[in-house]
Amino acid sequence: MKAFGKILGLVLLGLLLIIVALGFALTHLFDPNDYKDEIRQLARDKANIELTLNGDIGWSLFPWLGLELHDASIATLNAPKTPFADLKMLGLSVRVLPLLRREVQMSDVRVEGLNLTLARDENGHGNWEDFGKPLPGSAPATTTAPATTATPAPGETSPPAPANERPVKLDIDSLTVNNARVQYSDARNGQTFNAESIQLSTGPVHEGVNIPLKLTAFLSVGQPVVRARTELNGELRFDRALKRYQLEDMKLSGEASGEPLQGKTMTFAAQGQLLVDLAANVAEWNSLKVSANQLRALGELDLRDLDKTPKLTGGLSIAQLNLRTFLDSIGYPLPAMADATTLSKFELASRLQGSSTSLALEDLTVKLDDSTFSGRVAIDDFAKQALRLQLKADKFDADRYLPAKSESTASASAARKADVKGKEAGALAGGGTTPLPDAPTQVAWSSDTLLPVERLRQLDLQADLNFGVLTLKKLPIEDASLKASGQGGLLTLETLRGGLYNGDFESKGKLDVRPAIPQIGLSTQINRVPVEHFIKGEDDTPPLKGLLDLTSDLTASGNSQKALIDTLNGNASFAINNGVLVNANLEQQLCQGIALLNRKALSGEPRGKDTPFEELKGSLVLRNGVASNPDLKVRIPGLTVNGAGDLDLRVLGMDYRVGVIIEGDKRDMPDPACQVSARYVGLEWPLHCRGPLELGAKACRVDKDGLGKVAAKLAGDKLGEKINEKLGDKVSPELKDALKGLFKQ
Repeated sequence: MKAFGKILGLVLLGLLLIIVALGFALTHLFDPNDYKDEIRQLARDKANIELTLNGDIGWSLFPWLGLELHDASIATLNAPKTPFADLKMLGLSVRVLPLLRREVQMSDVRVEGLNLTLARDENGHGNWEDFGKPLPGSAPATTTAPATTATPAPGETSPPAPANERPVKLDIDSLTVNNARVQYSDARNGQTFNAESIQLSTGPVHEGVNIPLKLTAFLSVGQPVVRARTELNGELRFDRALKRYQLEDMKLSGEASGEPLQGKTMTFAAQGQLLVDLAANVAEWNSLKVSANQLRALGELDLRDLDKTPKLTGGLSIAQLNLRTFLDSIGYPLPAMADATTLSKFELASRLQGSSTSLALEDLTVKLDDSTFSGRVAIDDFAKQALRLQLKADKFDADRYLPAKSESTASASAARKADVKGKEAGALAGGGTTPLPDAPTQVAWSSDTLLPVERLRQLDLQADLNFGVLTLKKLPIEDASLKASGQGGLLTLETLRGGLYNGDFESKGKLDVRPAIPQIGLSTQINRVPVEHFIKGEDDTPPLKGLLDLTSDLTASGNSQKALIDTLNGNASFAINNGVLVNANLEQQLCQGIALLNRKALSGEPRGKDTPFEELKGSLVLRNGVASNPDLKVRIPGLTVNGAGDLDLRVLGMDYRVGVIIEGDKRDMPDPACQVSARYVGLEWPLHCRGPLELGAKACRVDKDGLGKVAAKLAGDKLGEKINEKLGDKVSPELKDALKGLFKQ
């Protein structure tokens, strides 16, 4: 028995030596380079590919089945002269005996100089779609039809897969790819994509265990031109039976530059845990961390229904950053604003919902400078840029975010201020005895472009905004509500309303940017709002105070303040109650006129500066920036005021003729020169108001031309009295009336 074992051992040793000898003989006596043509033909017949072998083929047989290809390429049969892929060298080795057990045990796999070219033609057909397909009209290779498998009835379990259908088990020591390149082009839109200098290295590749992975590449896109350097690290884990793939501890970093960044460079990084489960049709990115220059964000992302229309859910939060600095660092500098410190504080937190065509930020909280917004922001359709806003804010000062004044506008504004200051100084000198101020000539409005017309024409908007306090043009609007919509270049202000200094207002309007020149229509209702907040001067001293009621319906066209004012048309009516004409003592002005008629001089200095009134009302008809006011009426204790004139909104000037019926100096110690005799009762005393609108009643003077008519009337009345006295009852009343009328002409 011992001898038999010895003999058996010798036999096995001999067989092994024979196998080794055969392997040595095959690898040294058989040269695959002599059969390149047969190999190419076999590739055409069996794999339906065009294989080109320009370099040598190296191989080994046992115990490793080794193969080395040099300078090889493959192409589709439809385009055999255009390589689909080529490489400089491919080296791999496979253990022979494990192949019998459907196990692939490989040593290091090396790929050098791989170049993969992908392209779509004008019809949208990709060259990869022909890979492995026979030429049209050629007979397919004869294959053995698989046995038909009966479908199990409901409730029954499928029979186990045959042993020969078990997946092949992979066992690779490592995979290395050096200097690879992938090129993609699309003839339909001219778009190109390149990945160059691809370097890939892995640790041992085993199914169901973590595989260390490192990938670097230089990426570029053609339209617009973008270039990026990227590096990816992580541990890959996969289970082909469960169709489950994970990239754990993923870290992606790099730098990007190009046309969208306007010459700037963006440093970016991302990390987290990635999972793709094709059996469940889900993908997840957990423990997400993203950075881009100064931006830092955290979140979770989930994709569902990968086999249908993918749906995105998740959450995102952005840590506080200087948004202005960040946008400038990625090539999107913000225009100058009225307050240069705006957008210095920005942070965001939100839930995400989306699809391939839409994205919504739900339960959104945004902190912007001193304001906090909450609500929802969504793009319902990326292609249509359909923007939907539903936001509430505690407070928001919109004035800070308005465009800064241009140099030309600032210069014109300074010139107008100087002009108004000069006229105001003259108006206040001499207690109303100075000449009338000249009408202003400096344009009060900017010619800078006001509206981004092209962007507004593309806007699809629905906005519902609410503010605890909205500051607009220095007006603090409480409980402000704004609803607006826009589509196809027609924007509608459905409502803008709120409380204002214990009063309220509401505006509605439309902006049509479809024509070459934008058209605007606006209707406004104001109830009991202090008028002084609308017409404050540069020194915050308004020319007029009181509670304003206003109804207006206006239209205009143009794309600058000046153009809109120059084309302003419409109608308005107004009433100001319980008001004051500031720094304008009309009583003093009228006493001056009475003193002139009395041929006396006022003995005292002006005592009062303001003129209170009960009501000031009228209507306006606006034509191309000039508002005609034919029915001005003012109720002042002891006075009745009627007036008519124009407000030139283009230069913010006024020119009014005012008639005042007074009772005289009603003070406890009246000025003797301002005593009203019985013959003055019922007379309308004329005033002329002209100058910058900011001066208000300070620009009013006694109208000496009109005062002459009053004097003539008084002289006629006095002569009539003498006629009555002299003639008595000697002539008829008709003759006396005729004589009086003659002297009043």
